[in-house]
Amino acid sequence: MQSIDRIFRVYIAPGCVVQSVIIGGGYGTGREIVEYFTRYGFWGGLMGIAAAIGCMGLVLAITFEFSRLYKYYDYRTFIRGLLGPGWVVFELTAVAMLLLMLSVLTAAAGTIVTDAFHLPRILGLVGMAGVIGLLSFFGRALLTAVMTVWSFVLYAVFTIFLVIALDRGGGQIAVHAANWDASAGWTVSGLKYAFYNLSVAPLILYAVRPIETRTEAVGAGVAAAFITMVPAAIFHVAFFAAYPGVLEQAVPIYWMIGELKAPGFLVIYSVMLFGAFIRSGAGVLQGLLERVAVFCEEKGWRPPSRTANAAFTMSAILISVLLANLGVIALVAQGYGVMAWVYLGVFIAPLLTVGLYRIRKAGRAGSPPLAEAPGG
Repeated sequence: MQSIDRIFRVYIAPGCVVQSVIIGGGYGTGREIVEYFTRYGFWGGLMGIAAAIGCMGLVLAITFEFSRLYKYYDYRTFIRGLLGPGWVVFELTAVAMLLLMLSVLTAAAGTIVTDAFHLPRILGLVGMAGVIGLLSFFGRALLTAVMTVWSFVLYAVFTIFLVIALDRGGGQIAVHAANWDASAGWTVSGLKYAFYNLSVAPLILYAVRPIETRTEAVGAGVAAAFITMVPAAIFHVAFFAAYPGVLEQAVPIYWMIGELKAPGFLVIYSVMLFGAFIRSGAGVLQGLLERVAVFCEEKGWRPPSRTANAAFTMSAILISVLLANLGVIALVAQGYGVMAWVYLGVFIAPLLTVGLYRIRKAGRAGSPPLAEAPGG
């Protein structure tokens, strides 16, 4: 029987890291949930979330198993092993997605600081960059622990939000739940949401090192999908306490808290959300730092120092501030929408074909292959 500690490291921690990276500026403010689920109606949105869970569970399970078999624990070696010479295309796409994700985070962080705490926007940006830089300085172990602990904080706050919504708007929610009509397009929207969020899968492979068997890889992938998407379902249900007004809000969660007349909860949620932004940015940047470290190792160079990692991290965040001027709605609706189809072509489709073939081939061989990746 597996120990509780091992169960936690294999099945819970990877899901918490995936959730930490995905629940950022668009998800945490509710804007992504409105854009991809809530606008399709109560049941249309829930079915879209179910489609996203199914897609994410499948892709994450295959990703984790491919990583385990070939010992690919950073996105560079993983993608080189999957795509061969085509890894360059993914590399360029990953950098673009990283800047887009950080831009959404910085735009939302500025909104939180000004709307919730009535402070200058620059304080939120500098504070976020400083804490993320500090986490990058101390490295993978501390970051994974912080991500896991904050996941439990996040779940607690989201649950409180749902309780408030049911208490003060339960009648409205019940009315919408009784309407079984679902707007067309929820399937594509749910899959589209999964496609662009799965872009983080190769970036968080540092969290799947404890996985030792195929059963564990599949279980961890499915668990990660549920851990990540259950908060989306909580948001979605709660939003119908003030539907359809919530659809047009740049930061739906703040507007909802105002509609539900829960000003005290606004401070609690803002603190939790700001922490979610920090762990999301730190999570994707850690994936990039792992890639840089492996590159240096291959070239026989000294790995970057802790100080260099922290400086690189803060520089990336400051660059993303320039893109943040486009606003949260535009970034989520347009930027993420385009990236969904790009990642379908450069990552998901190859994983479901080449990746599955190599996993099956390794299974028929009866033993795990040696860790190696094509040159490039």
